[in-house]
Amino acid sequence: MTQFSNARPAAVVTGASEGIGAELARVFAAKGHEVAIVARRGDRLAALADDIAAKGHKRPIVVELDLLAEGAAETLAARLGEAGLAPQYLVNNAGFGLIGPIADLDQAEQLAMIDLNIRALTALTLRFLPSLTQTKGGVMNVASVASFMPGPGFAVYYATKAFVRSFSEAISYELKPAGVKVSCLCPGPVLTGFQARAGMSYDGLMSAMKPALVPAEEVARQGYEGLMAGRRVVVPGTMNKFMVWSARLSPRAILLPLLGTAQMKRV
Repeated sequence: MTQFSNARPAAVVTGASEGIGAELARVFAAKGHEVAIVARRGDRLAALADDIAAKGHKRPIVVELDLLAEGAAETLAARLGEAGLAPQYLVNNAGFGLIGPIADLDQAEQLAMIDLNIRALTALTLRFLPSLTQTKGGVMNVASVASFMPGPGFAVYYATKAFVRSFSEAISYELKPAGVKVSCLCPGPVLTGFQARAGMSYDGLMSAMKPALVPAEEVARQGYEGLMAGRRVVVPGTMNKFMVWSARLSPRAILLPLLGTAQMKRV
């Protein structure tokens, strides 16, 4: 904790270059938090920081960093220390998905997905836990409604998000006595750069999913409010809540072929 002694408390948002991550950075800044935004694309982070500052909020600290790089957690800790910041809130939003049968997808990319969605998230949580505890802050881990069900045709991604939700719920219990809030944000479909990276669309037959779409800014707002209220799991959108409820009640023998057929129509 020596590194963060006498430092200013901040909200650290990963994967902040676009989509939900960018909107979460905006929400934290609008609520008066000092913010550090982290992603690989420094130009987009700088533009976001400028936009937040233009709205009258303190300009976020920009940290251009690939969280898959060796020692990324320590690098981020050093950059925050240089800026005089101590993580009070950690938002683990960085992640990506790949759609398609596992046998057809690139093996290295699938393993990188596990490294980012699971390993990097866990490493950052562990690295900054002393600071989060000292500042009585919190962790927001961004999962998905996918975390409640198996995902043939999207198998590795769904499995990573199941880990994120399970991990989040467990540590929310462990850390509550220390005054640290932990919330798992589980959005359904949101139109962001995620779809292009995953190789999916909501055209054709998948247009039926459009009523479940929730704007990224609304997902971020509900995620922030859920974290501050100490809610373990936040699922934005009525239709998404219904999907989660249905998945929990449906036998796997029925759910697996339904999901498998639907996923293949997304490609």
